[in-house]
Amino acid sequence: MSNELNIYSDLLVGIKNRVRQGQIKAYVAVNAELLATYWHIGKMIHERQQQEGWGNSIIPKLAIDLKNELA
Repeated sequence: MSNELNIYSDLLVGIKNRVRQGQIKAYVAVNAELLATYWHIGKMIHERQQQEGWGNSIIPKLAIDLKNELA
């Protein structure tokens, strides 16, 4: 009985460790994608401001429109 308990305990620990590793990998992947997305958005806004001569007043309007559309 003790040997079966040890085998079960080892299996449980192994599964929990694997789940945690998978969660960490998922968090890292999501964070990397979000960082790339936000960087690209900032670049798009900056380039458009340079091309069109927009001032900072466009940012609040853009934020409101995006929030209304995506939230």
